[in-house]
Amino acid sequence: MALKRVEVHYSGRVQGVGFRFTAENFASAYKLVGYVRNMPDGKVELVAEGEEAHLKEFLDAVKMDLANYIEKYFTNWFPPTGEFKRFTIKTY
Repeated sequence: MALKRVEVHYSGRVQGVGFRFTAENFASAYKLVGYVRNMPDGKVELVAEGEEAHLKEFLDAVKMDLANYIEKYFTNWFPPTGEFKRFTIKTY
């Protein structure tokens, strides 16, 4: 089991469209921990930790479900920190 951390910044029309709630639901389904939040610049930041295969499936699900709202996204992979107990919606 390869645990990883992924950090993604989404841009486009990603605020006010249920993006955070959709990501939270998918994260729960894939048993991931971390957070999602709106950023002051109009982007959405997503940070998740879990098994690498689950993270990849999760990101694909988010991308497919919200494709009409996402213009660009930047993804960075890191070792997990273990700082999260669950997946939450944060406020900036």
